[in-house]
Amino acid sequence: MSKKKPDQPQALLFIDGYNIVGAWTDLKKIRDRHGLQEARHRLVEHLIGYAAYNAYNTKIVFDSQYREGGSTEEIITEFLSIHYTNHGETADTFIEKSCADFRQDIRKFKQRLIVATSDRAQQLTVIGYGAEWISAPQLWQDVDFTNTHVRNRQKTKNKSSGRFLINSLDPEAQAKLDRLRFNK
Repeated sequence: MSKKKPDQPQALLFIDGYNIVGAWTDLKKIRDRHGLQEARHRLVEHLIGYAAYNAYNTKIVFDSQYREGGSTEEIITEFLSIHYTNHGETADTFIEKSCADFRQDIRKFKQRLIVATSDRAQQLTVIGYGAEWISAPQLWQDVDFTNTHVRNRQKTKNKSSGRFLINSLDPEAQAKLDRLRFNK
């Protein structure tokens, strides 16, 4: 499913989670009908393949205000993790601090730093730290293009694997997706 695996991720991608949930039409509908937890899970589903295919170390950042407890990190895959901020800390602040830290990091010479948000103030701030930014609509286009490209490659590779994409995955990957999907 992915390109040749690099020695290290090609980019560090921070995603302002609730900003994206509020900007993507399907996630907004899910949030309004089924709540934030379901919208967060669907965002993760959209980004798993995208992060792996592009070899992006992707960190989805959510404000703590919509959930109980302090700062936590959930590792979803090798290329995707979820970060919940400390109580009282916004995702914007978390991302901006991370960009400032990255500026001092030696990785900056080998990796791109990208922030996905449609928050104009945050865009300007992270650009000041040397990060690239993409808007929520642009991220959706990139994710959709990547997922379509992967599906088309899988179709030509595994024509007889059945009509569902999951049938083309190995059993271990299917089990991991089941655990993620059913929150186990």
